[in-house]
Amino acid sequence: MIIFDSSTLILLAKVELLREIVRQLEVVIPREVRGESTVKETFDAKLIEKLIEDGKIRVEKVRKKKGGKKLKDGFNIGEGEVSTLLLAKDKSSPLATDDGPTIKACKILDVKFTTAIHFLVETYEKGILSKDIALAKLEKLEKYGRYSSRIIDDASRRIKGG
Repeated sequence: MIIFDSSTLILLAKVELLREIVRQLEVVIPREVRGESTVKETFDAKLIEKLIEDGKIRVEKVRKKKGGKKLKDGFNIGEGEVSTLLLAKDKSSPLATDDGPTIKACKILDVKFTTAIHFLVETYEKGILSKDIALAKLEKLEKYGRYSSRIIDDASRRIKGG
């Protein structure tokens, strides 16, 4: 099981990799993330909603615990990110996030995390994607995500085999 926040859920939907990820993993999101990621009338929002309706993404209500406000204020993160952190801690599950402040919170709180780039590289390394398709999806992630050139270059090298 892996808990997703809006950032990674939307990025993987935009690059058309989310459907493959939900085939491989049990994906869980808090209700707040569903609201954040399906509010627009875009391809990614419609895909996420369809995967929820089909039971491929499970939506859970997060019991607000003490410390939620402290997390929000201390790391300058939104309600969706707070909910994903609380759910990941509660379930002892890793968190999929591409949000910088949430990644910092994961490191401090000792919550395992992964990003859309990691999913892409892993999917390529498993032989599910060809090199050309993986590189095309990496270009899209570079366009939609907020990645440093170092991260993009590293992922590109891993896909190209260098």
